[in-house]
Parts: sequence; structure tokens; C-alpha cells
Amino acid sequence: MTMAIQLARVDSRLLHGQVATVWTKAIRPNRILVVSDTVAHDKLRKTLIMQAAPAEVKANVITVAKMVQIYRDVRFDQFKPLILTETLGEMAQLVAQGIDLSEIGVDVGNLAYTVHKTMLTPSVAADEADVTAAQQLAQAGVAVYAQTVPTDRQQDFLALAQKKGLMSA
Repeated sequence: MTMAIQLARVDSRLLHGQVATVWTKAIRPNRILVVSDTVAHDKLRKTLIMQAAPAEVKANVITVAKMVQIYRDVRFDQFKPLILTETLGEMAQLVAQGIDLSEIGVDVGNLAYTVHKTMLTPSVAADEADVTAAQQLAQAGVAVYAQTVPTDRQQDFLALAQKKGLMSA
């Protein structure tokens, strides 16, 4: 047996109301794992994220290395986590280090707009680094899609990026 990941989501806001309420009700994880080297070393952000977790689901903030370690450890096989990363790059790192997301794909739920990013959907802005990470995931057999809430239809992330001119045909 192996850890049954319920959802792998990229969200620059990480754990917030929409994820804590709408997504946890829809997918019923028994753990929320926020995977971020940056946040894992930031006491304030870590505390705020843990407080945003719904009462019925325990949340942890861990590094990419720690996520890979517990994924390989049979003692964590009972976890049915919702995995959150801040960037597509972190998600690509997880897959490159052996975390299998081929069954569920990666949901790009929210990527904040910054200068040099292009809006793909009302809640997803991407740049070349995001596209490169999505391509790495796709090459590893992992579908990458944009979906803000469970009731939205999934849209192919790379098709959106190509339509907006972020990658050549």
C-alpha cells in the first residue's frame, strides 16, 4: 500500500477558506500537507496556515524533502492527504523525487498575478517557469489542469498557456 493522495493542488495562497471548506468537503482528506521549504521555515506563516485548517482535518507544514520521506514511509500509508504547494516548481520537484501523481494529476487552483505573468484564467497567472514545471509534470505522465473549485470544469493548463502565447506550438 502507499499513501492515497486525494488532491495535489498548487495555490499561491496555500491553505485558505476555499481550500479549507469547499475542497475538504469535496475530497474528504484525513490530513492537509502544505509542502513548502519557504513556509516550513517561517514561523508566522506556518502558524497562520495551521489555524486556517478545518477542525476535522489536521494540517502540517513540511519541506519538500520531508514530504518525499514520509511518502516512502509505510507508517504514513494511512494518510489520505490533500497536498498543497505554492508553486508548480515544488510540485514538479515532488514528482521528480518519486511521488506518484499520475492517477490524480495536479490542480492549479490559484497562482497570483505578478509582473511578467500572464492571466490564463481569472485565478491563474503563469510565466515561463510555471510552464516549464507543468511540462516536466506532463513528461512524467502527470496531467496539469486549472480548476478553482470542485464544481468548475478542469481546463488543461498547458493548452491554456499555449493559447495565451506562453509556449510555442
